[in-house]
Amino acid sequence: MKGDILLIEDNEQNRYLLTFLLSRNGYQVRSAVDGPRGIELARSSPPDMVLLDIQLPTMDGYAVARALREIDALRSTPIIAVTSYAMAGDREKALASGCDGYLEKPINPDTFVMDVERISRGAGRDGERA
Repeated sequence: MKGDILLIEDNEQNRYLLTFLLSRNGYQVRSAVDGPRGIELARSSPPDMVLLDIQLPTMDGYAVARALREIDALRSTPIIAVTSYAMAGDREKALASGCDGYLEKPINPDTFVMDVERISRGAGRDGERA
């Protein structure tokens, strides 16, 4: 197994697709349908990486990323925004909230896992973010 990923995503079809792609490539995936549940899961069992939708019910992904960064065990855990927010400034807003990288939806199933791995390898080095 490559690692434990926490997927915080409210859309059932997106959860299914991302879980399938990641599992097929050796990752164990846990999921949460909203920010508070994702934070609770991350706090109780810190993952190796977090994939985070930005448009979530009850608490947006920016607030979730900030809350995750407040947890000592997650300060250096890669957090990757996987979102349909693709307007000017959205990537920068995700990075400023604590994400290490940003992938736009719709994802490319052929390159998604490689993109996630590329971003996670670069997370935390000299403050540079993908």
